[in-house]
Amino acid sequence: MRNITTKNKPDIYLLFFVILLVGIGLMMIYSASHIWATDKFADPFYFVKRQGLFAVLGIALMFFVMQIHYLQWKKYVYIILFLSYLLLILVLIPGIGIVRGGAQSWIGIGIFSIQPAEFSKLALIIFLSTFLTSKNTEITSLKKGFIPSLFILFSTFGFIMLQPDLGTGIVLVLTCMLLIFIAGAKISHFLSLAAMGGIAFVGLILSAPYRISRITAFLNPWEDPLGDGFQIIQSLYAIGPGGLLGVGFKNSLQKYFYLPEPQTDFIFSIFAEEYGFIGGVGLLILFILVLWRGIYIALKAPDAFSRFLAFGIVGMITIQVMINISVVIGLIPVTGITLPLLSYGGSSLVLCLFSIGILLNISKFTKDY
Repeated sequence: MRNITTKNKPDIYLLFFVILLVGIGLMMIYSASHIWATDKFADPFYFVKRQGLFAVLGIALMFFVMQIHYLQWKKYVYIILFLSYLLLILVLIPGIGIVRGGAQSWIGIGIFSIQPAEFSKLALIIFLSTFLTSKNTEITSLKKGFIPSLFILFSTFGFIMLQPDLGTGIVLVLTCMLLIFIAGAKISHFLSLAAMGGIAFVGLILSAPYRISRITAFLNPWEDPLGDGFQIIQSLYAIGPGGLLGVGFKNSLQKYFYLPEPQTDFIFSIFAEEYGFIGGVGLLILFILVLWRGIYIALKAPDAFSRFLAFGIVGMITIQVMINISVVIGLIPVTGITLPLLSYGGSSLVLCLFSIGILLNISKFTKDY
């Protein structure tokens, strides 16, 4: 006989691993950025101070959200989805959206800025978790379950691509595809979608010259070592000299204006250079432990909605980690995706900690048989 109980306390292991990763992230942001920060802002602590503020905000939100019953997100799902679309529209309006690196993906708020696409990922996870719970028996139907679940996904993806932000869009699509797969959609539907998606993906690549440059730089970075191939070459130059044990904290050479803005997408390169192969493997193990606790929570979740929600959150984080590190070590082309909990970036950190707060709330409920 099944008995659902409340533990009244969150998963302490997940909480510990997350706080540890945030601490490592702040340490590495200082190490990776203090040279750039001194040169640009005459303050070696410029980036780490800003990230520290977001870390405090994110952790406070995580503990606050941890106290909110997960079913509340289902209750207000349409308001959440509406707000995410509103932000995605606002960021496209000239004068409101801020352009950085060729993408109009930020909205300025005082001296800080937010990235609406980051928050749309969580909004869509909550929506799909609600939708798949109500349509669970119909997900095998192409018309009643599969296509309706894709409609909201690709409309959101379309708004993100107007910025454009292909990296965030890829994480969004892969995370939602994972949820639809877990819900029991037919493999034949996925194969048909993969064929059409492959054609569309090629079209997206060909429609933007900078994306083609990233592909060619990935295939042969030495063809343009001072241009499109520069970033990945410098990343590998950082990882290689790290050896087994690394060169030590703050002793990275690549952060001396070789690797552009090393505190963001390529922070793992600096970590591997300073802590070596053993340090890099240790960091990956920490992320694997977060994945382990997330899957455990999802499998023990008390109902279908919380199970989808937990799988969606841990899937989003894991997919982003896999893409980021694959880029850094040269396995896939550059996507511009941050490393969750470590890279410099307030929106990414706050969204990640907010999402983990929901996961921790779900962990307060156990399912015993």
